[in-house]
Amino acid sequence: MNDQPPAAESPIADARRGPAVGGALAGAAVILLLAAVFVGVRSAGSAETAGPKTGVTASGTAPSPEAAAPEPPDVPADGPAEAPTPAGAAPETVSTPAALSARPTVAPGGAGRLTRLAVTMLVQGSGPKVRVGRLVTVNYVLAAYRTGRELDASWDTGRPLPPFRVGSGAVIEGFDRGLVGVPVGSRVQIDVPARLAYGDPAPSGRPSGDLRFIVDVLAAR
Repeated sequence: MNDQPPAAESPIADARRGPAVGGALAGAAVILLLAAVFVGVRSAGSAETAGPKTGVTASGTAPSPEAAAPEPPDVPADGPAEAPTPAGAAPETVSTPAALSARPTVAPGGAGRLTRLAVTMLVQGSGPKVRVGRLVTVNYVLAAYRTGRELDASWDTGRPLPPFRVGSGAVIEGFDRGLVGVPVGSRVQIDVPARLAYGDPAPSGRPSGDLRFIVDVLAAR
């Protein structure tokens, strides 16, 4: 039986074991560090790639509605508004034919009653004929048919009647219908029965009975 104690390890063996253990630990630390860096790089790449697809920016916040879809400028539903008329703009002027430069006189029609619309050419114009839908400019004198007494006239204002569209109902029916087919530059006499004028009796403030107009057709477009 061997009662001797086991031989103690030599100092050389202890010295070799220490560096080996330290080297193993250092190697494990390097591996862990490299793994952490690799995972971080993959995570950053995934966040940048996912941003555009998910609607989330690289900062991690959702884009504002203005940035995602800017609103169009306000446009009225019915389209762009018309340009306003400049203040103080000069009124439209009309070149009056020489034959129509003097104010006409109105002769009385007599005691009889009108039964139909009558148009009499007084000065023959050479311009295009007035058609329904055309915008016309005229001078006029209005008188009572039976007596020829003047009741109203654009001549009193120094300007023609503001342009109106033929057939639109802007003027009394007899006046409107009497202009159709009249060449621009003409002066015509239009005898209007009461039923195509204001009636007999007429509403308050309107002339009653049959009427006689002398009309100068200055322009049509």
